Amino acid sequence: MSDLLEGLGAAWVLLISGDRELWAIIGLSLWVSGAALAISTVVGVPLGAWLGLRSFHGRELVATVIYTGMGLPPVVVGLFVYLLLSRSGVFGQLGWLFTPRAMVVAQTVISLPLIVGLTITAVEGVGVALRDQLRALGATAGQIARAVLWEARSGMIVALVAGFGSIISEVGAVMLVGGNIEGSTRVLTTAIVLETRKGAFNQALALAFVLLGLTFALNAIALHLQGRLMRRGT
Repeated sequence: MSDLLEGLGAAWVLLISGDRELWAIIGLSLWVSGAALAISTVVGVPLGAWLGLRSFHGRELVATVIYTGMGLPPVVVGLFVYLLLSRSGVFGQLGWLFTPRAMVVAQTVISLPLIVGLTITAVEGVGVALRDQLRALGATAGQIARAVLWEARSGMIVALVAGFGSIISEVGAVMLVGGNIEGSTRVLTTAIVLETRKGAFNQALALAFVLLGLTFALNAIALHLQGRLMRRGT
């Protein structure tokens, strides 16, 4: 218990002291995960909404692939991205390996299936009765789609929160493709691993509390936005 309290105190000291290394790590963590979430959102939400609204031959296979992707081990994703970006890989000429861009790619691959899959579930969760009622009132396909998506908005926010949570706390993939290079690719999770291996448990706990606090704050913002959207719909 004393170690936890010391770690919490150390985290507070690091934050208020303006420790440059810590803030650089926090900034990079937010940039990498934020960029990956933005890409996954722009691609995943429309794709998930379209799959949730449409019925076509082979849809079940596509959904199965997406749901399988939701459970991919991050370290396996990191390995595949590493091989693709290595010098002998398909995209080796880009020179992205051991850079933040490679980390964004890995985190995007991790979060995209989650956002697509949960968006599909949110859209499918809207009762068929609503669609039938709107159709009976003469609504067009576009109007029905907009109404269904609006009703599924809460589930879509959950999808984004889950997607962000899956990557901000991820360590295996970013360690493989980023290399945990000081001042270049070191993020909160990889820094925690490094400090733990060094036996600097107070520093590791401090970073862990910073990560927990950051995740808590961002989730609180998302839930606040979710509540506002729900109130607007009533």
